Amino acid sequence: MKRAYEDFEDGLEIPLGPYTAERDEMIAFAEEFDPQPFHLDDAAGGANELVGSLTASGWHTCSMLMRTMADGFLLDSTSQGSPGVDFVKWRAPVRPGDRLTGTARVLSRRLSAKRPTLGIAKMGVTLENQDGVTVLETEYTLLVLTREGAAA
Repeated sequence: MKRAYEDFEDGLEIPLGPYTAERDEMIAFAEEFDPQPFHLDDAAGGANELVGSLTASGWHTCSMLMRTMADGFLLDSTSQGSPGVDFVKWRAPVRPGDRLTGTARVLSRRLSAKRPTLGIAKMGVTLENQDGVTVLETEYTLLVLTREGAAA
């Protein structure tokens, strides 16, 4: 049975990952969506005072997080998507070969006032590299069907 609203209890922690940031994928993403030099080239990344090496685009880091959430719980749930993200904070660069893991936490939840078979869960998520350094933090709202709504 898929995870439904009733299973997303306050405080629930769901492990995410691992996902390895691959150099070729980082560059391919940057070429298409975020072609800043420090995302495309080792020398340019090394010349950047803030990052010091080739780094993944923050938007690619969000995509890697999304993959870990899909694999970790979304694809095996009654998720109906999300109306939006409250914030995303890129805390540290993601570098080629970084092994990313994380935790999704249910911060709060409630039933929809208009649709009682739809739950609304506030989620807090962190993603860390292999050294335990937080690379991304985010909070967002997850819409998820109740067991009754999923059975309908």
